[in-house]
Amino acid sequence: MSVKMKMTRFVARRVAINFTRFKFAQRALCSNAGAELPGSNRDQIVKEPLNKHELIDNSEQYDIAIVGGGMVGMALACSLASTPLTRQLNVAIIDSNPALQNADLLKKEGPPDPRVSTVTPATISFYRDVGAWQHVQQHRHAFFDKMQVWDYTGLGYTRYSARDIGKEVLGCVVENKVLHGSLLSSIQSMDFKKRIYPAKLSSMTVNSSSPLTTSAGTASQPCGGAARLELSNGDSLYAKLVVGADGSKSRVRELAGIETTGWKYSQSAIICTVEHAEQNHCACQRFLPNGPIALLPIGDNFSNIVWTMDPKESSERISASENDFVNMVNHALDQGYGPRPKSQPFGSAGLLSWLRPGITSSANERFEVPPRVIKLSSARMVFPLSLMHANSYASKRVVLIGDAAHTVHPLAGQGVNMGFGDAIALSKVIAEGVAVGSDIGEVSVLKKYESERKPANIAMMAVLDGFQKAYSVDFMPVNLLRAAAFQAAHYISPLKRNIISFASGEHKIPLFT
Repeated sequence: MSVKMKMTRFVARRVAINFTRFKFAQRALCSNAGAELPGSNRDQIVKEPLNKHELIDNSEQYDIAIVGGGMVGMALACSLASTPLTRQLNVAIIDSNPALQNADLLKKEGPPDPRVSTVTPATISFYRDVGAWQHVQQHRHAFFDKMQVWDYTGLGYTRYSARDIGKEVLGCVVENKVLHGSLLSSIQSMDFKKRIYPAKLSSMTVNSSSPLTTSAGTASQPCGGAARLELSNGDSLYAKLVVGADGSKSRVRELAGIETTGWKYSQSAIICTVEHAEQNHCACQRFLPNGPIALLPIGDNFSNIVWTMDPKESSERISASENDFVNMVNHALDQGYGPRPKSQPFGSAGLLSWLRPGITSSANERFEVPPRVIKLSSARMVFPLSLMHANSYASKRVVLIGDAAHTVHPLAGQGVNMGFGDAIALSKVIAEGVAVGSDIGEVSVLKKYESERKPANIAMMAVLDGFQKAYSVDFMPVNLLRAAAFQAAHYISPLKRNIISFASGEHKIPLFT
């Protein structure tokens, strides 16, 4: 064979080898396998064009990583799983809570846990849509169709009824562990690609050129950007979108560099479960000089107490004996600090009597004395109160929902409902992005979620913060103004209906509209 032919074959073989190496390198950048090049050191190949966070490895790759598997994070997962456009996405849920590994931890017997939530009709509807409400119904819960709010001065009160807006209920009080467990039971019964990592988030690197294989329909490019997550158990993974659902001290928010605005209230809240001689059917809230006390029916003869006060008082009451604490609760709910409001038939409503033709049915309801507490049925828990709002809900490949984005005063029980609203809105935006082939981690997509939820959340926060400040002043002229506000809310039908609609999750500002 001539030297020329030998040289030609040698060159051809080298070209073929180089082409094969190129194909393997290209495949490695877009695959989960992290295949190595034949006859070479893989790291030497990728180290030159990529930085240390872009090295090809065997890390799992996901469309979405939800950091925080609590009620709001699990609500998002359920919403994605139950939506046709998003149920094919590959989702990681990162949370060290052992409850996520076992949905059968709920026990039907025994007194209720003191950690409860008052869910609105909008939230109940969402639970039904994702198949979780059927699980709630198997455990203790309490619907209520009326609510009473009054001031310790005895100058006025307001009663709300579901009939005022043509509804059957105003809300339902459910233990947090039941709400959470029901979502977990629901998602476990769905055909949904998910993996739960029992760990905490340690670090996060967002890089637009990190390797990721995307699910069909999530991006128009075969390889897209991703965030790399390092976990406390040594695992690492990539995700097109990282959702921070990890609470008020969010690690995701911290690592994303998203700043917050807010302040601490000079108040703490005591929560506990109490027992009555008979069943309670009315949600009650009385405003006291140092903060409100709420009595929420939880089913059977139990109610939940949420009592706001200054930190010094909370320390004293949390350490009081059970009998002394029960006496303190009864004193705070009825007659202590001031007299009961006087029931006033509408005909004697003074300056507001001209509104007689359009009054709601609840305007004629008399003041209802709250049921007496006979026993403390759980441990007392105390926590400080604050307001916090993230300056941004979204950045490149990162989005915040629930308490990671906002925390509010508990006086109206709206915190978790705001979080569920976030989860619903984000799921919808992700589905819309998938439908048009958008990269679901792009800021332009995520800002659509922020533009919907931020105004609604700010409006609710402003109302709750206004209530907190208005009822933190014990000054007669202010007391008279508060009494006038109670009277107006009690008798003026348009205002009352809008207040109920706003609190029920319809996101209307509570004015005359």
